[in-house]
Amino acid sequence: MGFLSADTARELARLGALEHGDGHAAPLERLRGIRSLVAALDADPATLIAVREALDEGATWDEIADAAGLSPSAAKYRWAGDDEAITSRQEASRRRKRDRPSSVPTDLPGESVAEAAKRLGVTPQAIYQRVTRGQLEARTVELPDGRRYKRVFVPDET
Repeated sequence: MGFLSADTARELARLGALEHGDGHAAPLERLRGIRSLVAALDADPATLIAVREALDEGATWDEIADAAGLSPSAAKYRWAGDDEAITSRQEASRRRKRDRPSSVPTDLPGESVAEAAKRLGVTPQAIYQRVTRGQLEARTVELPDGRRYKRVFVPDET
């Protein structure tokens, strides 16, 4: 028996069947197969087992991160500690994602640095320079949930 879980092996076999079938799998069917395999691999305990075995054999977090295509800090965040510590971090991350919206509110005063730069035809760095020189007003707006946004106030040129 291989090192992958039964669920992951099943998704891999489904994707393999699409690959080696009649060659006419619909694009959306291929996409669903790819994403199902990725999700199964992300959830597969084989990854954590491999990380723990690599650490036991003397691998460094830099080496593990390189093998996984992550930064060392991301690898440690994902796999360091015992099962309870990992589960606790994952749950805390899920709570943060649930509690904090992922989109920028549209009712903030002024403009974002990117919006002001686009409107004035300059780079965002130029906007920051103008703010530093006192040519533009800027404020940081903090929302009740702790998110902060730099807002620029460009006078109307009439």
